[in-house]
Amino acid sequence: MTFKKSITAFFFLLGFTIFSSNAQQNASPKPLRELQQKFVDLGFGMFIHYGMPTFMDQDWSDPNASLSLFDSPKLDADQWAKAAKSANMTYGCLTTKHHSGFPIWDTKTTTYNVMNTPLKRDVVKEYADAFRKNGLKVMLYYSILDTHNDIRPNQITAAHIKLIKDQITELLTNYGEITALVIDGWDAPWSRISYDDVPFEDIYRLIKSLQPNCLVMDLNAAKYPTEALFYTDIKSYEQGAGQFISKESNKLPALACLPLQANWFWKTSFPTTPVKNAAELINKFVVPYNGAYCNFILNVAPNKNGLIDDNALLALQEMGKIYKTPAKSAKLGNYPAPIISSNIAKHAKSDASWSDDMNIMDFANDDSFRSSWSSNPTVKAPWYEITFERAEACNMAVITSKNPCEYTLSYFANGKWNPINAEQTGERKVSIFRFDRIWCEKIKITFSKFSRPPELAEFGVYNERR
Repeated sequence: MTFKKSITAFFFLLGFTIFSSNAQQNASPKPLRELQQKFVDLGFGMFIHYGMPTFMDQDWSDPNASLSLFDSPKLDADQWAKAAKSANMTYGCLTTKHHSGFPIWDTKTTTYNVMNTPLKRDVVKEYADAFRKNGLKVMLYYSILDTHNDIRPNQITAAHIKLIKDQITELLTNYGEITALVIDGWDAPWSRISYDDVPFEDIYRLIKSLQPNCLVMDLNAAKYPTEALFYTDIKSYEQGAGQFISKESNKLPALACLPLQANWFWKTSFPTTPVKNAAELINKFVVPYNGAYCNFILNVAPNKNGLIDDNALLALQEMGKIYKTPAKSAKLGNYPAPIISSNIAKHAKSDASWSDDMNIMDFANDDSFRSSWSSNPTVKAPWYEITFERAEACNMAVITSKNPCEYTLSYFANGKWNPINAEQTGERKVSIFRFDRIWCEKIKITFSKFSRPPELAEFGVYNERR
C-alpha cells in the first residue's frame, strides 16, 4: 500500500470511529421500560469470563500477576460467537475487567493491560466485532472492585473514581453500541465498596450520557429486596451464590446467571469434566425464567488458547436443538423507576416510639435489609423518624417493611410538621414515594392501621436529580 493510500485509510478509519462514537452519544433516547422489555425479550445469552484468572487456574487472580502469563495465540472470538448462535443465544457479555484489575482492552488508563502482554490484542474489540458480525447483541461486564489499583474498601480516592469513569468512557466510546453494561464488585456484602464511596448516580448518569440506551445492571441482588429496582435497571440473580428468582411472583425485568461448568473462569480440569446437562438447563431454568420476565445468561469460559472446549461446544449445540427464542415475551407490567440516588437517611440520627431492646430504631436506617426496627406490641400509635444534622433537600422516600400496614409521611421544617403528599408505588414490602422537592430537618412515618406491630427493615430518603 502506498503512503498516500495508507494515510487515506487511516483517516477513513479515524472518521468512522469518531462517527460511530458520536452516533451512540447522539442516539435518540428510548423509554427505559422499552429497553427493559427488549432486554427481557432477548431470552438467552452467553457470559464469557476470560482474563488473567484464565491463566492461573483461579476465579480471583493475583492482582500483580505477571503480564507475561497472558497469551492466547489461537484466540478466536468468532468461534465464541458461532458457539452462542448454535445455542440460539441472542447476545454475549464479556468480562472486560474482573476484580483483580486487568483490562483486556486497549486502555490508556493503566499500563497493566492486555496490550502489554504477549497477546497484544484488543480482546474487547475482537469480541464486539465478532458478535455483531454474527448478528448478536454486545454487552460488557466491568468490575468496580480493582485490587491491582487499590480500588477496595476504605481506600477510595478521587483518583480512583476518575479511573473508573475514564475506563467506562473508553468502553462506551470505542466499541459501538453496547446493549448493557453489567457492573460487579460494588455495594455487595463481600466487596464493601458503597454507592457513596463510588457515587452510583454519577456513574449511572455518565453511562446514560455516553450511550442513552445502554442499560445499567449492577449485580447487587445479594443485598437488596427483590420487590424493587435498587441501583440497577435490571434485577440480577446469581444462582451459584444461592440467588433464585421467584417464577411465580417476579414482576421486574430480570437476569439470572449460572456457569456451564463448576466455575466462572476456565480451569485445567474443564476439558475432561462433564458440563451441566443441556436439557435440564433449558427446561428447568431458561424456558420457565423467560416466562417470568427473566433473561438467562449462561457462562462459557474460553481456555488458555482463547477457544471454547469441545465438551462445552457440544453442550451448546444440544441446547440449540431444544431452545428457541420466544416469539413474544410476556409484557412487563407497572413498577417504579429505579432508585439510583444516595440514601441521605443512612446512619442518620433516628428515633421511634417504644420498641424492644433487640429491635431499636437504628436497625431501620443501618443500610441492611436483614435487620429491623419493630414496635412494641402495646403501642397503639407507633412512629419512626429521622433527624438530619441540618436541613436536607429530598424528593423521595422508600419504606421497606416486613408486614403490611398503613401510614402517613410528614416532615419538620421551620418549627412545624407538614404532611408529605405523594402517591405510593411499588410492592407491598417496598413502597416508593416520589414527591416535589422539600427541605426538611426531620422526616417521620406515623402508623395508623396494622394487624401486627410495624417492622421496618429500612427507611430510605433520597434527593433524586430530575
